[in-house]
Parts: sequence; C-alpha cells; structure tokens
Amino acid sequence: MKKLLAILFCSVCCTIVAAQKTYSLAQILDSARQNNMAVRNARYGIDAARQQRKEAFTKYFPNVSGTGLVFNANKGMAATTVNPSELISPEMAAGLAQMIPVEALAALASPVSISMMKNGTVAGLTAVQPIFAGGQIINGNKLAKVGEDVSQLQLQLSENEVKKTAEQYFWQIATLKEKQKTIEAVEALLADIHKDVDVAVKAGVALRNDLLQVELRQNEVESQKLKLQNGIFIVKQLLGQYAGLAPVENRYDFDIVVPDMSQADLSLPSPSAANGIRLTPEYQLLSKQVEATKLQHKMEIGKNLPSVAVGAGYNYHNLLDKNHTFAMLFATVSVPISDWWGGSHAIKRKKMAHQQAREQLDDNAQLLNIRMQKAWNDVAEAQQQLAIAHRSIEQAEENLRLHRDFYRAGTCRMADLLEAQVLHQQACDKHADAYADLQNKLLEYRQSVGQ
Repeated sequence: MKKLLAILFCSVCCTIVAAQKTYSLAQILDSARQNNMAVRNARYGIDAARQQRKEAFTKYFPNVSGTGLVFNANKGMAATTVNPSELISPEMAAGLAQMIPVEALAALASPVSISMMKNGTVAGLTAVQPIFAGGQIINGNKLAKVGEDVSQLQLQLSENEVKKTAEQYFWQIATLKEKQKTIEAVEALLADIHKDVDVAVKAGVALRNDLLQVELRQNEVESQKLKLQNGIFIVKQLLGQYAGLAPVENRYDFDIVVPDMSQADLSLPSPSAANGIRLTPEYQLLSKQVEATKLQHKMEIGKNLPSVAVGAGYNYHNLLDKNHTFAMLFATVSVPISDWWGGSHAIKRKKMAHQQAREQLDDNAQLLNIRMQKAWNDVAEAQQQLAIAHRSIEQAEENLRLHRDFYRAGTCRMADLLEAQVLHQQACDKHADAYADLQNKLLEYRQSVGQ
C-alpha cells in the first residue's frame, strides 16, 4: 500500500512539473510587450491616429453632396390675380367684339386667379473642389502625421515602462530564488553542525546549550524559508498578470531561468555621448510638440485668409408641372472679414504656445541630460557594490570555515560560529540584491540614452 501511494505521489509531482512552464527574461519581456494592457492601449492609439491621418487626406478631394426635396403645400406658393381688361386696349376690344361672342368678351372683363407650385420635386448633385483654404488642408494633413508619430512614440514609452516593470519583477523572483538556494545551503550546514554537536553532547565534551542554539537557529532559518516561498509566490502572480502569461486555474504557475549570479560581468558599458538624449522617446515627444504648435499657428493664420473653391452641379425640378434639368459651374470666394478682429488674438495665442513648447523642449532637454548622467553614476555605483558584495562572500566563507575549525578545536563558542554563519548568509543575500540592482540600473541607463 505504501509503495502504491508513493508511486501515485511521484506521478502527480511529475505531472505538475511537466505542466509548469519555464521562461527566460527575453520570453517574459516579449510576452509583456504583446499582452500588457498599457501596450495594447497604445497600439489602439496608433490605429486611431492612423485613421485620423487618412481622414485628413480626404480633404484634398472634392466635397460631393446630394439634396432632394418633395413637397405638397395646402395652396400654391406662387399665386397672383390677372385682370385681362387691363391688358386689352380699346382698339383691341373693338376687334375682339367682331370675332368672339359677347358672353366671352364679357368674361374677359373679370379678374382671373392663377396659382402655381402647390406640389413638386427638387433634386440636385453638387461637387465643390477647394482651390485655396489658407493652407489649412496642407497643414492639417501635416498635423495628423505628427499625431501619428506621437502615438508611435507613446507606444515606445509604454513598452519601455512595461519592460522596466517586468524586469523588476523578474529580478525580484531571481533574487528570492537565489536567497532560497542560500537558505537550503544554510539548512544543510546547520544540519551538519547539529549532528556534530549532538555527538559531542552525548560524549560529554559539549554543552547542551550549544545544541539548543543550533536548533533555535534552525527554527529561524525555517521561518525565513517560509517567507521566501510566500514572497516568490506573490511576485510570480504579479509578473504573470503583468506579462499576460497563461494562468492555470486562476493561478500563475511557472518558473524562470535564473542566471548564474556568481559569474557576474563586472565591466562597465561604454558611456554614451550627451546627445544620446535626442534618441529618447521623451525628447522626440517634446520635439513633436514644438512641430505641432507651429502647424497649429499656421492653421490659425489660414482661418483668417480668403478661401477659394470651384464647383459643378446637376439639378432637376418639376415646379411648373414639367420636368426640367440643368447643369451649372460656379466659383466661390469667402473672406472672413468680421473674424479678423478675434482671429488676430487667436494667432497671437498660438504663437505664444509655440514659443512655450520650444522653451519647454530646451528646459526638459537639460533634465533628460541630468537623468542620463545620474543613470550612468547609478550603474557605476551598482557595479562597485556588486564587486564589494563578491569580495564579502569570499571573506565570509573563510570566516565561517575558520570559526567551524575553531569550534571543533574548542577555542570558540557556538554563538561565535552561528554569528559567522549569519554573516555568510547576509553576504550571499547582499550579493544577490546587488546583482539584481545592477541589472535594473543598466536597463534604466539604456533607456535614458534611447537604447
């Protein structure tokens, strides 16, 4: 029965391990770029800006419109009264008297009412081609292209932020797993020390208090191990959700490829030139803002210039109870005379906005340059901290080895040996933290120079 349970347990464990996926840092970042909500929203912004640019392009073509009207009035819209007697001269009346009966001649003396257009149909098709619109169409298309470029840069900013956050989560897990390895090594060391002390206590050459100190330390390490396991679980859930990984039963169960932190590259990258900030999306966004305000200023000027257009139309009506069609060509000139007063102030306002954008570009360029220099200093500092942590591990290992030999020789206390073990564990943990911090600082520096 025990063998059967053991086989079942092993098969379940193998199934869980097989189902668990392992991701490298590159795979995590690729998944985050594809699935993170911030990046997806930025892509929607690009699509919207592209449609707006295409919409602006249609302004180059004629504006075609069709109209139709069918009406039925309660009486004719064109009505008048005609008195034939007023139109007939005495000579004509004498002639008519000899040609028509007297009754008919008497009827011509009565007024006659005439009514037209009581109902009818009107339809027309018109095409208007703008010839000159003060540059509003040309500058509007340029402004739409700037908007599309801005949406591309905003996508790059979103991808940079997503990459930064995803890497931070990745290195948090890597650091915690490295500390977990250290805990496992500490457990093995304490178990070995506990075995030696237990033998010494039974032989009467060591105090039971030494054994109790080792067991207390083992309990403390067990507590640290539980905290690490919980920390790894929580950060995995955060990273899985952020990177859009596939959950299993509403949980993210995966592993990551942890690099060998003992083989850290302690060489510094080559510093970039100061003009590297021009490659950053932040600087390019500010440049696009300057370009956009310049185009908006030109468009405001165009609103106060005359506009010229030509057109053609084809029309139909039956207002006089007879179908009638005709075509026509026309030209229009529109001059915004009364708008010049308020328009002059609007032009000045747009000009001030353009000047403000230029000054903001210069000011933020200095801040971006400072950010780049700070990022480089942070990389140099993190590299030095990692080198110090690497040396500390070597020193702590030697210190632990000496104290263990001293305890076996009876020349040091158990408290001193356990303190040496704590110092060694702290050195390993600091090395893991320093390694992850260097990777994060390198990413911040690369982003600060547009890489």
